Formats: sequence, structure tokens, C-alpha cells
Amino acid sequence: MDVSESPIPVVVAEGDGIGPEITRATVRILDAAGARIDWKPVVLGQVAYERGVATGVPDDAWSLLRRHQVLLKGPITTPQGGGYKSVNVTLRKSLGLFANVRETKSYAPYVPTRHEGMNLVIVRENEEDLYAGIEHRQTREVTQSLKLITRPGTERIVRFAFAYARAYGRRKVTCMTKDNIMKATDGLFHKTFDAVAAEYPDIESEHLIIDIGAARLADTPERFDVIVTLNLYGDVLSDIASQIAGSVGLGGSANVGDGVAMFEAVHGSAPDIAGQDLANPSGMLLAAVQMLVHVGQAEIAQRVANAWLRTLEDGVHTGDLYRAGSSIERVGTQGFADAVIARLGEDPLHLPPVHYRKIDLHVELPEPPVERKDLRGIDVFLDWHGAARADGAGPAAGAGPAAGAGPADDARRDPEVLGPALAATAKAVGWHLKMVTNRGVKVWPEGFAETFCTDHWRCRFHPADGAVTDFDAVLRLLGAVHGAGYEVIKTEHLYDFDGLPGYSLGQGE
Repeated sequence: MDVSESPIPVVVAEGDGIGPEITRATVRILDAAGARIDWKPVVLGQVAYERGVATGVPDDAWSLLRRHQVLLKGPITTPQGGGYKSVNVTLRKSLGLFANVRETKSYAPYVPTRHEGMNLVIVRENEEDLYAGIEHRQTREVTQSLKLITRPGTERIVRFAFAYARAYGRRKVTCMTKDNIMKATDGLFHKTFDAVAAEYPDIESEHLIIDIGAARLADTPERFDVIVTLNLYGDVLSDIASQIAGSVGLGGSANVGDGVAMFEAVHGSAPDIAGQDLANPSGMLLAAVQMLVHVGQAEIAQRVANAWLRTLEDGVHTGDLYRAGSSIERVGTQGFADAVIARLGEDPLHLPPVHYRKIDLHVELPEPPVERKDLRGIDVFLDWHGAARADGAGPAAGAGPAAGAGPADDARRDPEVLGPALAATAKAVGWHLKMVTNRGVKVWPEGFAETFCTDHWRCRFHPADGAVTDFDAVLRLLGAVHGAGYEVIKTEHLYDFDGLPGYSLGQGE
């Protein structure tokens, strides 16, 4: 036995909807299997929201999580609106759970799928990307969401993926990004992947653009082994993989960091079937199996997983998997748990039995490079709709359309009006207006009359003499733009790093 004499404290949250049912079934199976776990129950989710905890995580839960560092969590329902925060996002970011690991495999013929050879792992970056949740409404027509990708965050997840592949005997790691479009953010992820891959010559590596990668995953998942990708793409790919393997209800996941780890089913709280003893506890159970391996109880994890496989083989299925003519017995949540418990100590007869061992994956990051950083210009974003200023002095103001103004204002959103006037304003204080874009498309100079424009304009300025000598020059430019009646809503500095632009270039640059 690899189980320690003293029970391991594990924080457990039953969650919402079907969460209590599948969590209790899972705990019952682990206890019956001989797991040495000292369960520490906490309340997360709906009950906490109702108590006024906007994050869904009360203070006492934080204390237990930080003390014991392992969480088995049932699915959580996040209320819409009202400033409520996702429990998952809060936990992942606050506790540094940078890697989401989801193993997805076929259990054919006992779980129907067209992909009998499917056996892959998706390693998803868990803290960054658009899931940073930094959003703004900037004008009446335009909102933005900031996509944040960091070098250390990227390197950490990529190194974790290769270390995982080597530790578990996986043969290939595939990176998926959209760096043909997002050359800076996704480009950083791809470049980091290539650099780390060179340190693992024993593991095959490849890169795919996310759209064709997702298509190939849906069509021929057998070609993949380990996939590493950014947060949003990983979220989407994980559900695709679970679905084509046979059922999202079978998916379990681990969220791991340098200290804390959280284990959960990949599916939601399914409130429509809550309390009816209908839910399949398999996703939660497989997450708990990963948890057992994590806490050093690999033999118990193996005992549980093989009993679960034998239960599938014996045709004892919950309603989501039950098929007349092939399933033997249709059971509810607790009945399924009873069936797994009855088979503890048995191995599957046809599916390959599992074998687990404790593996410590610790990622060390090298010292970051020291780069020279030079300010070369500034992008100034304006709210400008083309209406004349109330005092009649100068170009259009950004205060928005007058009361009752309607679509007719669109006809006055003419970049050939904005560009020359703004260029003259900048020239007076030693700056050059390089271009104006709308929704990322250059509209001045030499724009197309057919291009649709909103009230949100990016105006790129460079110093007339080619260098920003002091920040006061930036303030003089902004003061001049504001003084000319334009509404500045945002600025982005244009930096070179070691002589290379750290910003996307526009047409003609």
C-alpha cells in the first residue's frame, strides 16, 4: 500500500445543482476503497452568493484551502449579473492554479464514440488570456476586452506540458494558437513553445493554427497526444474532446499550481436534474482519482479507476450512457456508486486496466532576459462621431451625438475630416500623425470610402524628429488633442524592445 498512516486533509465542496449528489457518491466510493482522506467540508457557490459573498468563496474557505492545499470541488452555478464572480476563475487566479489538465480517452464500445483510439491530454493555461476579465465600454458603440499573455505565464505552462509528456511517456506535444492574426500575444506563446521544444528532443512537437487544429481534433483526435494552448482555446477544445470521446459527463480535470491543487468534473451544475438521482458521477470520480494520485495514494486511485472501468464493461450505466440492447442495468447516481463499490478489487476484462504512480511535476523558470525598452510613439484612442462642436470652434468633439441624433450622424464620420485636422494639431507640438484606424482597419491616409466606421478611432502618433526625448512631449500632445476638442478615451505607448517593435504595425508601416 502506498497510503500513509495519517489521513491526508482534503477540502471538499459539494457545489450546486447536481454537485451534492455526485460529490457524496464520489466520497462514498473513495472511503469504501480505503482512501486515507480527512475530509474538510466548505461551502462554495450558491449558498455563499446568497450570503452576500460576491466571489462565492467565504473567508473560512480561503483559510482551509491555503492550509490544506487540496480541493475536491463539485460544479458551481454562477448567478448572472449583480457583480458576481466565477468561483473557478477566482480560485484559479488567487491560488496560482496555472495548469488545467484534462485527460480524454475512448471507452468504446461501452461508451459510444466514432474514435476508439482516442487518448489525449489537454494542458490549458489557466490564469491569463481573455479570462483576465478586464473589459471596458469605451464609447456608445464599442466595448473592449484585454487579452493579456505574459512571458513567464506562457513559459510555465509550456514547460509543464513537456514535463508532463516526458513523465507519462507521451510521444508528442501540439501547440495551438492564432498567431497568424494575433502576432504579439499568440505569437509570444508560439515562440516560447518552439524555444522550450528544443530542450526536449525526445518528444515530437508541432504547431497548428487553432481553427484547423480544432477541426482536426473533431475529425481525427487519434493523431493528438498532448495539446498545450491558451486559456480560451483550451476551454473550447476540452469540451470538444470530451464530447467526441462519448460524453462530457465523463470528464474530470486537475487544476494545479506550485502548491495548491483543485480537482473537479468538467461539466456544469445541471440544475434541471438536481435532486433526482439521475446524474452520472463519473466525471467527479475521475477527478477524484487524479486527486488520489496527487496526494500519494496511487494504489487506491488505481483500485477505484479499475472498478469504474469494470462497472462500464458490465453494462451498469446511468441514464446518459444507457442504451437498450447493450446496457444491462440502468441505475441512478447512488446506484452507480454502489456498483463501483461492489467491484472494488476487480480489473476490467476488456478495457486496458490502469496503473498509476505518483509523479512530482515542478517547473523551474530561467531568469528573464534583460531587454532595452524605448518609447517610439503613442496610439491615442478617440470617441469621435463627427458632429460639430457646440461652440463652432474647431473640429468635431467627442462628447457624443446631440439628443435625438440618429443614424444620420454616421454620414459625418469621415476620416478625411478627422485625419487632416488631427495631423495639424499634432504638427503644432512636434508630432506626426502616422495613421488613423477604425476597428483595426486603416482609414486615413488612403482609406476606402466603403469601410464602415464606428465612433472609436485609433490615432497613431510618432515624434516628428523620430525619438521621444521625454514624457513631457507625450503630455503636450495629449493636451493639444484635448484642447482641440477631441475626447481621448485611452492611450497605448508604442515601445521597441531591443530595437524590435512591441506593437502591431498598421498597413504601410
